[in-house]
Amino acid sequence: MEMRVSCVMKEYKKDLGLGGVTTRALRARRTRLVRSVPDLAGFMAGSLVEQHRKCGKEGCRCAQGQPHGPYGYVSVAGRLVYVPAGLAEVVRDRLEISARLQAVLQEISAINLELLSRRELD
Repeated sequence: MEMRVSCVMKEYKKDLGLGGVTTRALRARRTRLVRSVPDLAGFMAGSLVEQHRKCGKEGCRCAQGQPHGPYGYVSVAGRLVYVPAGLAEVVRDRLEISARLQAVLQEISAINLELLSRRELD
């Protein structure tokens, strides 16, 4: 476990350039990030995928190579949840909120790991 944390810290430092930043600046950056966290009520895990389907009816256009769709689904934990066309934009917005939240949390974690490596985690 210790080696994994060490590797993660090195990657964060390299990717975000935190090594040369003062402790005070790191704390200020972390505070700004915490304030920028999106509204958690909009959080939705997963990714949006589209599929085309064949119904299997003889003589249907899909039997001639023109499948039905596209149909939207949220893919999460190996499961697909159907997204009605009228809600597709709402779902896209929710998934974007989730992506932004994950990015903010990752950066906060990187800052905390850097502070920890300096023995200045508060």
